[in-house]
Amino acid sequence: MGINFLNPCTPGTRQRSVSDFSEITHTKPEKSLTSYNQRSKGRNNRGIITCRHRGGGHKRLYREIDFRRDKIGVPAKVVSIEYDPNRNSRIALLRYLDGDKRYILHPRGLKTGEMVISDLTAPILVGNSLPLRNIPLGAEVHNVEFQPGSGGQLARAAGSLVEILAKEGNFVTVRLPSKEVRLISKNSWATIGQVGNVEAYSLKIGKAGRSRWLGIRPTVRGSAMNPVDHPHGGGEGRSPIGHSRPLTPWGRPALGKLTRQPKKYSNVFIIRKRK
Repeated sequence: MGINFLNPCTPGTRQRSVSDFSEITHTKPEKSLTSYNQRSKGRNNRGIITCRHRGGGHKRLYREIDFRRDKIGVPAKVVSIEYDPNRNSRIALLRYLDGDKRYILHPRGLKTGEMVISDLTAPILVGNSLPLRNIPLGAEVHNVEFQPGSGGQLARAAGSLVEILAKEGNFVTVRLPSKEVRLISKNSWATIGQVGNVEAYSLKIGKAGRSRWLGIRPTVRGSAMNPVDHPHGGGEGRSPIGHSRPLTPWGRPALGKLTRQPKKYSNVFIIRKRK
């Protein structure tokens, strides 16, 4: 992947950069693997806004991604690498030898025409999926399962990877993208390699309209509001927030407040917390 910097011919293109989509080999998705997904736009089942600043944006077809990789022992050929509007990573279309087609997250370096497989004894090659107990120490993996059979939940964003540090007993010690070190069952499956499109976080939006295309609505600073609207509001000119710490619009602590439950069941598996 590369980044194209636009010529500053208008204010909206002055700081704007876009992906060159050089790795994309096919533009239209596989019809049998797509479905229409009605997005919540930040609202709950009663229509109440529970997550602000969401709404609008371009329509999207949802691509059904195979996070489980449960087609054991059947080789598959990479048919195409495609764009997915629902995530910042690319997706790869696999055609199995039995004719089945599935999408997976595109690992960095995987090219069309190559073969991948999910198996207990699969070779340690990019795109292959196998249990953590059969992956050597120091290997980089992604799409890691929390529980065996639950499907990959860890390291699915662009450029993400999980590093295998140690094996002991029924658990494998891994370092997550957040730098958290924790234990995961040795029977959980993972995919070899790093998620592709590693430069996704280097792109610059450039203008407000592009955020609206993505379904992101404007965010107003609390200090720009009135006291009735936000704890940070009010005052003459540029005033301090007037509190000992930043607060949410509802008066709760913000910006640095730890929100993880102190007695969460999975605390025993965490060796070193994320920074």
